[in-house]
Amino acid sequence: MQTTRTYRSFFVILGLLLLLTFLANISLGSVAIPLPDVISGLFGGDASKDAWNYIILDYRLPKAITAIVAGGGLAVSGLLMQTLFRNPLAGPFVLGLSSGASLGVAILILGAGAFGGFFGNFLLSEWSLVIASAFGSFLVLLAVLAVTFRVKDTMAILIIGLMFGSVTAAVVAVLSYFSNAEKLQQYIFWSFGSLGNQSWQGVFILLVCFVIGLTLSIFGSKSLNALLLGENYAKSMGVRIKRTTFLIIVATSILAGSITAFAGPIAFVGLAVPHLTRQYVTSSNHFILLPAVLLSGSILMLVCDTVAQLPFTEYTLPINAITSLLGAPVVIWLLVRKRKLLF
Repeated sequence: MQTTRTYRSFFVILGLLLLLTFLANISLGSVAIPLPDVISGLFGGDASKDAWNYIILDYRLPKAITAIVAGGGLAVSGLLMQTLFRNPLAGPFVLGLSSGASLGVAILILGAGAFGGFFGNFLLSEWSLVIASAFGSFLVLLAVLAVTFRVKDTMAILIIGLMFGSVTAAVVAVLSYFSNAEKLQQYIFWSFGSLGNQSWQGVFILLVCFVIGLTLSIFGSKSLNALLLGENYAKSMGVRIKRTTFLIIVATSILAGSITAFAGPIAFVGLAVPHLTRQYVTSSNHFILLPAVLLSGSILMLVCDTVAQLPFTEYTLPINAITSLLGAPVVIWLLVRKRKLLF
């Protein structure tokens, strides 16, 4: 059993790692910027070159903040879903939110190619993909919430969420089949996920959604601790199961839906980070697990984004590919290593 002092040291280490990965993410890229110039630019000073000030403040800083929010938000969403459904394979998109977002974007892109007019003009706007993605996620959320009021079994909600995801994915497949090559390529690029090209206005909206979702998650932590021992025990402790389920689904939807809208569907992080965190945090208390998962997710996303930028080159890899390529072998190794230590 880890002591309070151990947890404090652990969180200090995670905080330092987050700071180091944050600075490295801003410093490294196609143009390498020395660390002193990065620190000077972040605190309002002037870098050695005027172009570096623009790169730091208008491109890399919004991207780094988006990475912190996306990684932490998806990791927390994954923890909430795994605890609520008591299923280690549950993730932030198990309710079909990602598929709903994909459906909204697919309809927009296909509509722009097939109908033109309003769809074509709307696609040219800065917020078109964000609005379409958010609208698709919102429609799926409404459907899932309607189900939660009629179904008491959380496993039934999980299965229904997966069915919603399957239906929307099927519609996306049909739309993709009839789309032309140019529009299909545009949709595929969106599905790769991207943390860059975020305006400060978009980052602010994402931060507001992140704070709201995280606040709801904190309010639900006590109920989640009781749910770990089963619904009957939670009911005996005075936990209102339906209300808790509704709260957690709304929190997850706000976090995962907003991140998908602004950064695209990012796989693996929400599913794997809770498992990674449990490898070095032995407590099942969500008041400890939640901040640990939050920090770990942000660190992992910053590392993946730094690698995706391919420092010192002009190429950028899809963030979705990097999160899976880097994260999956680590999770497999940790689980195998832990199993060996047990026997």
